[in-house]
Amino acid sequence: MRTGQKLYERAKKVIPGGTMLLSKRPEMFLPDNWPAYYSKSKGCEVWDLDGTKYIDVSIMGIGTNIMGYSHPEVDAAVFEVVKNGNMSTLNCPEEVYLAEKLVEMNPWADMVRFARSGGEANAIAIRIARAATGKDKVAICGYHGWHDWYLSTNLGNDEGLAQHLLPGLDPCGVPQNLKGSTLPFLYNNFEELENLVKNHDIGVIKMEVQRNDPPKNGFLKKVRGLADAHNIVLIFDECTSGFRETYGPLFKKYDVEPDMTIFGKTIANGYALTAVVGKRAVMEAAQKTFISSTFWTERIGPTAALKTLEVMERDKPWEYITEMGKYVTGKWCELAEKNKLKINTFGIPALTGFSFTSENALKYKTLITQEMLKRGYLASTLLYPSTAHTKHIIDPYMTNLEELFYVISQCELKNKNIDDLLEGPVCHGGFKRLN
Repeated sequence: MRTGQKLYERAKKVIPGGTMLLSKRPEMFLPDNWPAYYSKSKGCEVWDLDGTKYIDVSIMGIGTNIMGYSHPEVDAAVFEVVKNGNMSTLNCPEEVYLAEKLVEMNPWADMVRFARSGGEANAIAIRIARAATGKDKVAICGYHGWHDWYLSTNLGNDEGLAQHLLPGLDPCGVPQNLKGSTLPFLYNNFEELENLVKNHDIGVIKMEVQRNDPPKNGFLKKVRGLADAHNIVLIFDECTSGFRETYGPLFKKYDVEPDMTIFGKTIANGYALTAVVGKRAVMEAAQKTFISSTFWTERIGPTAALKTLEVMERDKPWEYITEMGKYVTGKWCELAEKNKLKINTFGIPALTGFSFTSENALKYKTLITQEMLKRGYLASTLLYPSTAHTKHIIDPYMTNLEELFYVISQCELKNKNIDDLLEGPVCHGGFKRLN
């Protein structure tokens, strides 16, 4: 057994669920055989606890490192902070510099609040927006974290959770009196949102700008118009999509602006920093409520974000990762066509993925992870490209993947038994998103 798996067995005895993040549980990749823990990371390479090196052609820290792991300029800025002290009774000046930079980048906005995780930032945004409107009800589309306000979406669904956000996960611990306070709508279904606004006293609309499908028939502009007509605060959650196709928010592509937006993941290239950016009229409502936390004042996060933004502005990594994502998606489609397999591709190019159109889709995904691991890759059916993913790295990955597509075609078309090829349990499925 790998050292990482042994440690994971220990972890499950002392950590509920085994890990802090659902998406990093070994069961999501390769139960019983995933390396689980790392000792070092650089570029798009990761070393496990046994010293084995892998090329990460998967989700790159759950989408945090578009400039690769351990970026030298960002790390150097952080090392200086560590030498000079990360915490003090006084405030760090970098939070002011970063707030000014984000307002400069987002001329529609005036003010900023910082946190250190996406769920926190989303909760902050909702608290401020509710304070500004004086209304409780929120219409949501997309994934916005783990806090009660969001998981209350799943309360009291008589048909189970299959059509909601987290199928298979019960919102245990979320107060029942929050039922009906957060109401979901499907992406590109403007009529559904319009009906929510007509039939409920909605104060906030919160949504991802784009996850899989692009907006159709002026969807985002219609949402903006609906919010304006009913004095609703519109929040675009760019925790995942920010900086992946533009220098900042994805909504710039669609010529529509929110009242608030949220940045996370990529803004500090792997260091903990998230930001809520918004218009003064909304953001000043933060003064009417209580939003405060000790470690939101540490210095590493803002310092890393300032340097990351500087490097991004210079190198424009979003252009590279978008083109690489298109390249990879095209290659997946070529492999599928060559082997007479049906796949669905999804996501914006810089957050690309595919799934097999088959009842054995999860088994095929498990096989890919199992066999690619033997060949030195952390792989599944997703790739979040980084600037470290050169064609010198991607082309050999595709060559290895081609061999597995052929094996899968034998299972799908020639009645070869996929179960005979699996060396352990099948990976778990992820959770469904509204868009």
